Amino acid sequence: MPCCLSRSLRRTTLATTLSSATIFLSACVAAAPALAPVTHGVAAGDVTTESTVIWSRTDQPAYMHVLIEGSRNDSSAHAVVRVHADGDYTGKVRVTGLKAGRDYGYKVWFSTSKTGRPGMNGDAEGHFRTPPASKEPEAVAFGWGGDLAGQNVCRDAVEGFPIFKAINATPMDFFIGLGDMIYADGVCNPTGLYGNAQVSGQFLQAANMADYWGHWRYNREDEAYRSLLASMPYYAIWDDHEVVNDFGPLHDTRTAPPYTPGVRLMPMGLKAMLDYNPILPAGNTPERLYRNIRWGKNLEMFVLDTRQYRDANFVADSAAGPKTMLGREQVVWLKDALKKSNATWTVIVSSVPMSIPTGSAGAAGRDGWANYQETGGFEHELTDILRYMQQNGMYNVVWITTDVHFSEVFRYTPFQDDPAFQVHEIVTGPINAGIGPNAAFDPTLGTVSLFRFPTTTPANYGEAKQMFNFGLIKIAEDGTLVASINGIDGAAWYELQLHPH
Repeated sequence: MPCCLSRSLRRTTLATTLSSATIFLSACVAAAPALAPVTHGVAAGDVTTESTVIWSRTDQPAYMHVLIEGSRNDSSAHAVVRVHADGDYTGKVRVTGLKAGRDYGYKVWFSTSKTGRPGMNGDAEGHFRTPPASKEPEAVAFGWGGDLAGQNVCRDAVEGFPIFKAINATPMDFFIGLGDMIYADGVCNPTGLYGNAQVSGQFLQAANMADYWGHWRYNREDEAYRSLLASMPYYAIWDDHEVVNDFGPLHDTRTAPPYTPGVRLMPMGLKAMLDYNPILPAGNTPERLYRNIRWGKNLEMFVLDTRQYRDANFVADSAAGPKTMLGREQVVWLKDALKKSNATWTVIVSSVPMSIPTGSAGAAGRDGWANYQETGGFEHELTDILRYMQQNGMYNVVWITTDVHFSEVFRYTPFQDDPAFQVHEIVTGPINAGIGPNAAFDPTLGTVSLFRFPTTTPANYGEAKQMFNFGLIKIAEDGTLVASINGIDGAAWYELQLHPH
């Protein structure tokens, strides 16, 4: 274990996303008792060619230590941040000065001192690889999924969340947690929806910070989930159940117990989301979740926040008065970033689907993009985004989505004046939640369904777990893209091969 930092990384910037914390850098790591445990693993998130965010948690006020160990001739860097009760003892450290296309290991431990060394009291280790430079046509593979521990389909008493074992056995460069990674408005009882014994959650429907944090802790106590987070970069975004079903900023209150009428839930859910995920807040907008990620020549991902800025679901969407799901600033950012991108493939990461109807019919309004024979969706904004892509020659576009608790693959030909412009959507889910297949979809965008599974609901847990799934995209050096939907054994149910336009 090196003691002194070399000149190359001594100047590395290390900062934290916790505004109340103080950062300390030490050229030499002195021995000190490490008295606080790593309770919920580690994660490296928002990894770029030159930086990452390291996350972890303990169970008491302490100092979180992060030691980055580079590959080849890279040096080590040690940073320390104080964790407090107001963040549920979670901590995040941003590390910069990394190099593109490199493997990095790291260690995290907690102590009562600003100084200390690993190995004293159960330190945790992790690994990540930085993306290749934007000109490098390296092959890339990544997975994604959403819908975890919903509808009282929680951690099985024997198997935990079985899908994560398959994900861990699948070679990939990073994973995207694509929303509903907790169900803050649900509970986890000793007996699950499908009759199996499961680990009981020590929380209620979240109406306070303690219960929001409790949902996150419960899911992170799954060993295979923690292994995933420690083994590769993780990019997190939310959907509705990180707060409450179908929420938006204009409808995030509830009246029935345990909720208090008039008390907004989004601020609490957003804080818990940021506390428990390795997300790097952006400059003057620390609560911003949307961002883009470049991975070599062939891939750029645009992660959308479909919740924080949306108009009310129940408001009508029309050509004369189009609604917004993303908000004006996010739409401007998206179009500008899309226009600047020269990646072979554009992947839009959207927590809600494009054409499958979600939310409620009638007064409550649609929750996803599709209006579906009504006026309550966000279809006009989606059409505007697709037209912008078409007008700017972006013909290699894939959307990845979750939310609906079954899997489906769509091909869209949205504009009759340009039939060569086609977009594909890969819908996955759930990772581990209730199964709810739905054959309906909105045909407005020239929609064709290529695959859907399951088509029936399960009778027991044995059937249900065979319907859990995740998505996988592999892009070869030559730009050929293969998207698949994979089950708990890791095998592909369906594969879609696309060649760059």
